[in-house]
Amino acid sequence: MSVELDVQYVVDRKGIPDPEQLNLWAAKAIQGKDPVHIGIRIVDEVESQSLNHEYRGKDKPTNVLSFPMELPEELGETILGDLVICAPVVEKEAAEQYKSSEAHWAHMVIHGVLHLQGFDHISDEQAEEMETLEIKYLEELGYKNPYISIHE
Repeated sequence: MSVELDVQYVVDRKGIPDPEQLNLWAAKAIQGKDPVHIGIRIVDEVESQSLNHEYRGKDKPTNVLSFPMELPEELGETILGDLVICAPVVEKEAAEQYKSSEAHWAHMVIHGVLHLQGFDHISDEQAEEMETLEIKYLEELGYKNPYISIHE
């Protein structure tokens, strides 16, 4: 699949995946449409917390926020929407979960792109469907199942 990304880095890029990596991960999760446009904004905890509070009512930073865009089909546009990824939260979670930073970034991008396409994890059934796809795509990219703890 072909993905056109608009990537904005609002934090120091050191240790953060480059647009080519982000594009590889996003393209893996695309279901059907080709090409698609996605915006990815890499932010700090302050911006993440502000957006999470405003749009989800949760007053704390979070790893990834998804903002799907629904345009009328007659426009012929394939803009899926935007992802806002909080670099410090992703890095902290990777360390806490004993995962490589790269593997966790890949997971967050795939997770967010699936959300942009209407997948969710509110019910157990939805969570199982979404997690199955995440595991499949991550394994195809050479990453381990993100839901298995190294302590299991």
